[in-house]
Amino acid sequence: MKIEVIGPGCARCKTTEKRVQKALETLGDSVDAEVEKIEKQMEIIDRGVMHTPAVAVDGDIVTEGDIPDVESLVEQFETA
Repeated sequence: MKIEVIGPGCARCKTTEKRVQKALETLGDSVDAEVEKIEKQMEIIDRGVMHTPAVAVDGDIVTEGDIPDVESLVEQFETA
């Protein structure tokens, strides 16, 4: 699975990235994931993101404009 943390690198985006990593640690070896940080404005726009931070799983935006909690990320990653 490909997970993208989308945002310009603000504090909210960095918190979201840490929570994504924590969720993956929680899932352990049950999920094979690659995490990519998308920070360039044109790349953010190309993905259709209007509010950052955002998280995309395999190209689909699963959260946008909020800092997701670890538990909701775990659920998203398990069902992806």
